Amino acid sequence: MLKGIKLIDFTHYIPGPFATLRLAELGAEVIKIEPPEGDPARHNERGLVFKAHNPGKKSISLNLKQEEGRRIALGLLEKADAVMESFRPGVMEKLGLGYETVKGINPSIIYCSITGYGNKGKMAGLGSHDLNYMSISGALAQLKDREGKPVHPSQTFADYVGGMAASERVLAGLVARGMSGEGSYHCISIADSMASLMLNHALIQKETGYRNGVHILHDTVISYGLYETKDNRYVSLAALEPKFWRNFCHALGRKEWLASHYTKPEPENAVYTELVDVFKSKSQSEWSAFGQEVDCCLTPVLETEQLADYPVFQEKDMFSDSGQVNIHSDLEKKAVTSPPVKGEQTDEILRDFLGVTDEELQKWKEKGVIE
Repeated sequence: MLKGIKLIDFTHYIPGPFATLRLAELGAEVIKIEPPEGDPARHNERGLVFKAHNPGKKSISLNLKQEEGRRIALGLLEKADAVMESFRPGVMEKLGLGYETVKGINPSIIYCSITGYGNKGKMAGLGSHDLNYMSISGALAQLKDREGKPVHPSQTFADYVGGMAASERVLAGLVARGMSGEGSYHCISIADSMASLMLNHALIQKETGYRNGVHILHDTVISYGLYETKDNRYVSLAALEPKFWRNFCHALGRKEWLASHYTKPEPENAVYTELVDVFKSKSQSEWSAFGQEVDCCLTPVLETEQLADYPVFQEKDMFSDSGQVNIHSDLEKKAVTSPPVKGEQTDEILRDFLGVTDEELQKWKEKGVIE
């Protein structure tokens, strides 16, 4: 769908590379600009963080601290459809690569900055990470244990939500350009992107004082919750509608449970304690099979190593043998190149985009402008 779209990618770590990966899988040609030391993610978790987020991209190693390196970057931006960067606000301007400069040579470019808190205000210049955005957005306060202590998530939700927001905005910019012919600038705040998930919570709290969103979804009824299985794993039951609860009770031969659909999950509730015991009578895999046969909103709480074999993902070949994830699993699968070696396509890109000669390439390499 994005065949022919050229995107210059100045981003590192997770949010930006995830955003550009989504666009690369849709057919965009993504050219990753890396400093001489490479994307820091190359050195994180044995390089696996980089490997996960950069298949199908090209890499050019460019020293933006040198004037010639910045001129090369401008040359690439002049011919690009879009650019994404994730430096702190003001850095691209200091490098001479800010939106106003780039707009001057390429008025139709879609320019997207990924920031923590936007490019204005008291916190705009502060550094932060996923855990900070989770906490400041209110999302982390929704993940608490029985004692009310926030649970430290092992997934970087904010990084990925921010990345999705950025790819969405680039696509919107491309659509708008298709209608008007004009480019546009977009500044994505990861904190704002996470806070936007609090739609229900903010309005409900304002109107009722209740902090945890839709009350019935917050572990308050026996038909919507997590249950431990015989093998010390878990399943999720979300039989909120009467038809799903009815299907569940009938399949278990427990018609006497029907009237307890919306009762509380507490020890004083006899049906709840019976339900807990029933779930502990079978393994997770047995309940998983049950949930695929009985239409009652029952699914296993899968661990990472279980994902590839779960039917809904297995049928789409969403998780490859190498561990790579096919993000757009509904689209026809095409061959994707491996994550690039740092600077792997430097010569190719400069020849094809800028018509650079071998003599110029050698000169720049000797000066440390490129590798």
